[in-house]
Amino acid sequence: MPVTDAAAKARALYEARRTRVPIPPFTDTEPDLGMADGYAIQQELVPLLLADGDRVVGHKVGVTSAAMQKMIGIDTPDYGPVLSSTVYRDGDAIPLDRFIAPKVEAEIVFVLGSRLQGPGITPTDVAPAIAGAAAAMEIVDSRIADWRIKLADTVADLASNGAVAVSSRLVPLAGLDTRLIGMTFTRNGELVDTGAGAAALGDPLAVVAWLANVLGEAGAALEPGHLIMTGALHAAVPLKAGDVFRAEFDRLGPVTIRVKETS
Repeated sequence: MPVTDAAAKARALYEARRTRVPIPPFTDTEPDLGMADGYAIQQELVPLLLADGDRVVGHKVGVTSAAMQKMIGIDTPDYGPVLSSTVYRDGDAIPLDRFIAPKVEAEIVFVLGSRLQGPGITPTDVAPAIAGAAAAMEIVDSRIADWRIKLADTVADLASNGAVAVSSRLVPLAGLDTRLIGMTFTRNGELVDTGAGAAALGDPLAVVAWLANVLGEAGAALEPGHLIMTGALHAAVPLKAGDVFRAEFDRLGPVTIRVKETS
């Protein structure tokens, strides 16, 4: 497939999602593919998913930590849509057979209270537009074989988004410094990792500002009710059937998922 054939690449990713059979990285055969190519493929993929009855309920921002950016060799985050079919509630059982190679990570999620459109948005502009923050866990997954992703591959694949579990408790931002929200992450009751809001671009509010400005360049906006996933606060952890993961956040409270084999 030539570099310009975004539609064919999107169809390959769509089939990988449908069959749970991963595909080779696009960058194996086209190593010069970059971020713009990834978004071109993503823009072809999303309508295929929406045609099946799904809908966009927000956005995820990935690669927001300095460590992840260094690993992939970039200096900017990426983003993708959050689809309604991928949203779970606190305490839900997550079936492994919906994914290919899933991993879990804890992060802070915001819900928009009012419309936010760039360019020129700053973290100070973001806070009044947020209805509240919630504890969340993202299931990252890759339709690219063995997670052999480069930037174009992960961007094309909806920023490697798999699913998200969100607490029902929405906490207003008044008096809350989102940089200092601490988090402990446990698997089956044993501590796995810790983190804080500052791991996400220095401040989760800065993540939302970045997203609003990037989308604003394309004439799009963050809409009221949109869920904004602001990025992992620690390294992603593989999961297996029987695992129980719990992330406890300062001020936001806990969120828990159970992992089961099948739907």
